[in-house]
Amino acid sequence: MSSLPNFAFGSFNRICSTVSLTLCPLVGAVDGIEPICYSRNVKLVDTLLFQPSTLIIQVIALVMTAIMIYHIRSKYTAVGRKEIIMFFYLYMLVTIMDLLLISGIIPTASDLYPIFTGIHVGLISATFWCLLLNGFVGFQFAEDGTPLSLWSIRISSFVVFAAVAFLSIATFRTMSPFDPLNPVALWVVFFIFNGAALLIYVILQIVLVVNTLDDRWPLGDIVFGILFFATGQVILYVFSIDICNFAKHYIDGLFFGTIATLLSVMMVYKYWDSITKEDLEFSVGSKQNVWEVKELMGDDEMAGGGLYGQQQQQTPGGTFGYNGSPASGPYGQANYY
Repeated sequence: MSSLPNFAFGSFNRICSTVSLTLCPLVGAVDGIEPICYSRNVKLVDTLLFQPSTLIIQVIALVMTAIMIYHIRSKYTAVGRKEIIMFFYLYMLVTIMDLLLISGIIPTASDLYPIFTGIHVGLISATFWCLLLNGFVGFQFAEDGTPLSLWSIRISSFVVFAAVAFLSIATFRTMSPFDPLNPVALWVVFFIFNGAALLIYVILQIVLVVNTLDDRWPLGDIVFGILFFATGQVILYVFSIDICNFAKHYIDGLFFGTIATLLSVMMVYKYWDSITKEDLEFSVGSKQNVWEVKELMGDDEMAGGGLYGQQQQQTPGGTFGYNGSPASGPYGQANYY
């Protein structure tokens, strides 16, 4: 077995010798860097597919992300709903691009491969940036759901995407001063910029929970999310070769890294869901509870006007200023059912 290169700041040599990232065929050497051990490929309808086990996890990730997006969209009055959903859309795009590139559907020898890889790297950074900005939504620097809040995230995320995509493609194409043999700028963006965005988001959420919420259970979601993500990164960049050799090339670290990333994204959803409360007054499903109450009420109570009728008879003035009008119940809502 070949020996691993030493770790060096700004170099993908050791990383790409350990795990097959989408950018590895384009950096570090004239013909790119090939991992020492990687998952075996399969032939499907005259098409050679790489990383088949990882492809299955990515398809599952797309399905799970679609389910999370559906549930977010159904919480009509939840705080930050429109902002957080952009993060999940970006994660879905990253997964789709990753699926196309690592599977070999877009061959590494194709002229389109550097372009799609640049788009993929740009989407990864935009996803981390979008998550970072969502970390500020709970502090209400700008009211959630307003054009200022939404378009600040959209425009800045697009700027990050465009800048990183250009940097990546310029590095792959050897546009001066960028060099694929010495991709320091790309390395800094890929690891330091993205990592800093994630770290700041985590710190912001811990501050938000500790200072503004009585419930401390959301901290558990944050901890589990960090553990899943960190475990995935360690498996990906440290133990991938050992896993590959042990599994006889059926799977490698990319398989477990993809699972860990999906779990960490699911914890982001779980955390957001735990700190947002929907106003049930405007919930579509709230009417069902009203009808269930009416079915449980006796005929005598219904004949007397039910609970509100009893209140009217006992207190003509009404606890909430009830004056006989059907539109003057608690919080001003109509008493018609």
